[in-house]
Amino acid sequence: MPTRNVVLSEHQQQLVETLVRSGRYQNASEVLREGLRLIEERDRREEAKLKALQQAARQGWADVSAGRYADVGDDQIEDFIGQLGRRAAQAIKTAG
Repeated sequence: MPTRNVVLSEHQQQLVETLVRSGRYQNASEVLREGLRLIEERDRREEAKLKALQQAARQGWADVSAGRYADVGDDQIEDFIGQLGRRAAQAIKTAG
């Protein structure tokens, strides 16, 4: 297995030592590997969120181009958002 030298702040060093002493991890390498796994997981989630947002934006622009939208006045926005929330909750309830 490849070996790396890393420089940790005093706080990070204390955290690593605390985690190892707690018995949760056998050694500092396990702590650092877990941290890297968490970074990978976070990056995968963020990538999935970005793709979902990009798809939603594409769909939104396609809907606007096709005339599938509603004009909502400033005085109606809260009611409109409430209606959207109720429809979303109902869709989830129906799907579940």
